[in-house]
Amino acid sequence: MEEEPEPERGSPVAEAPAPPRSRPRRRGRTAALICAAAVLGLVAGTCTGYLVQAGREPTRLPSPVQPLAAPGAGEVPKRLPAAQDRRVRTDGDLRELLLKKPRGARDPEWPEGNDGWMDLAAYAETFQRSSEQFESLLADEFRRAAVGGWYVEGSYTVTIRLIQFRQEEVLVTAEANEGAQYWADDVDGESWPVEGTAGGRAYVHAPSGEPGEGPTYTAEAHARRGDILVEIYVEGEKRISKKTILDLAERQMERL
Repeated sequence: MEEEPEPERGSPVAEAPAPPRSRPRRRGRTAALICAAAVLGLVAGTCTGYLVQAGREPTRLPSPVQPLAAPGAGEVPKRLPAAQDRRVRTDGDLRELLLKKPRGARDPEWPEGNDGWMDLAAYAETFQRSSEQFESLLADEFRRAAVGGWYVEGSYTVTIRLIQFRQEEVLVTAEANEGAQYWADDVDGESWPVEGTAGGRAYVHAPSGEPGEGPTYTAEAHARRGDILVEIYVEGEKRISKKTILDLAERQMERL
């Protein structure tokens, strides 16, 4: 092949420069610039906000406790003193609410409980089916029981129990009171309502006893107030009057 002749220096072909090589565009450069500008703007705005806030006086926060609304027309009821607030009284020493031993009476020869208290097991033992009653009292939220009493020479023995329930899940005192009265009604005798109570009742039973022995006279009363169940039992060798059992029940309820 014949070689093409080299163009002469100074000809148009020789003088035209070669086209420049284009540089490849760096990927993401524009996006990076935009992001950088946005970050700088955010930092600058935050700094400006801190500077502006630092120059202001602190703003007082609202009180966490909202003020009470203005009372309506009429007098606002005053809070009961502790001596009259039944809840305060019954949450204290329950033994202090038991009737006091009268003059001339003695402590019973075989007192119930321990230092005036009956635990759940001891109270359950006062029932015929104690194991079943134990489980029932546990389900009924038994809280505590106070017990007291006295002996009147030649007459009778008095036993008073105050049984308190928590009543957080079950309102048991009304049901327990009805149950106690159900069994009391099953014994021959008479009964009367206890004044000042919701469903309280007192009983004087017919005399009982084994052949060849002297008769035994019994009376009882059952009532409730709030979360406390009241049980009163009287037993002796002499007849117990209606006045005796009703007086005991009414005075005990007044202390609650």
